Amino acid sequence: MKKHNPDNERIKRTYLRFLKESKGRNESSIDSVAMALSRFETHTKHRDFKKFHYEQAIRFKKHLSEQNNRQTGKKLSKSTLNTTFGHLKNFFKWLAMQPGYKSRVNYTDAEYFNLSEKDTRIATAHHVKPSPSLEQVKHVINMMPSETVIERRDRALIAFTLVTGARDSAIASMKLKHVDLSENSVYQDAREVRTKFSKTFKTYFFPVGDDIHKIVKDWVNFLRDDLMWSDDDPLFPKTAISLGDNQLFEASGFKREHWSTATPIREIFKKAFTSADLPYYNPHSLRKTLTRLGQQMCQSIEHFKAWSQNLGHEQVLTTLTSYGEVQTERQGEIIKNLDLPNHSDHLNVEELAKAVVREMKNTN
Repeated sequence: MKKHNPDNERIKRTYLRFLKESKGRNESSIDSVAMALSRFETHTKHRDFKKFHYEQAIRFKKHLSEQNNRQTGKKLSKSTLNTTFGHLKNFFKWLAMQPGYKSRVNYTDAEYFNLSEKDTRIATAHHVKPSPSLEQVKHVINMMPSETVIERRDRALIAFTLVTGARDSAIASMKLKHVDLSENSVYQDAREVRTKFSKTFKTYFFPVGDDIHKIVKDWVNFLRDDLMWSDDDPLFPKTAISLGDNQLFEASGFKREHWSTATPIREIFKKAFTSADLPYYNPHSLRKTLTRLGQQMCQSIEHFKAWSQNLGHEQVLTTLTSYGEVQTERQGEIIKNLDLPNHSDHLNVEELAKAVVREMKNTN
């Protein structure tokens, strides 16, 4: 069976380079596009892209819709199908404008990769992802041991995530100099910290409790005063592995190096929540925890705007739409209490509505 087509390989490389250099796509996005193209080529037995016809798109949609997810054994989700077909649609539209393909590939044939309106709604529906309560996170932190330096680091790591709401990739790349204990802040400098969209901003410690703040401060002071580490040393260093007395590899302190990925951070979270007999919540879920706390504590739109900026959001609307959904239990409480006398919310509803309209105008 034919395993590749030289002409296809050349034009794919050109397209992937276009996505990286012209569109600024990151490696994970480009890998997703490459996977979609590979799936399509496998189905067509690497037929030349110059022979693309809308019937191929129709057959491939039917084929992929019948495939099972290797991990779950269930049919591929509508979201996966929508993403895959979207990548192919964009590729063939681009291809129809390239020299040597203009007269061979019909631009409108790419539209046949569209899902039905019903399936598109299912694929793009917003699903509420679970997140822990503030009390649950504090319980996890309080349950964590802190006898060894590794245990102290792990406990401080989760405390720091709660205090700052920083993303795990940013935390993995932070240096000691980015934390200012004199003003309880973290400077997320995109030149050195892996922030989302390479955005630079300052985060002040969220009001999650002096006990949590103290864990973070004690850790920073330990690195600076006890270990005599400098500004450019990692805030959360990677674990050092050595051969133990039983001739097995084991943790033996840590290296003066950053983690290369955020995977170890997620593993620390998983171990801590499991040990506390709670479901695993990833580091990113704590941003939702902080958003709910902000909804409870903020007394005005200005307060919530500051809270939103503290999470690294330029628009309040981003915080509200991406992280601000009301949990089902709380939703029921609010609806039941709406007809009670002297009912009042933390945020003025009219003020909130006006602020949202302003945000939408600014965004547009």
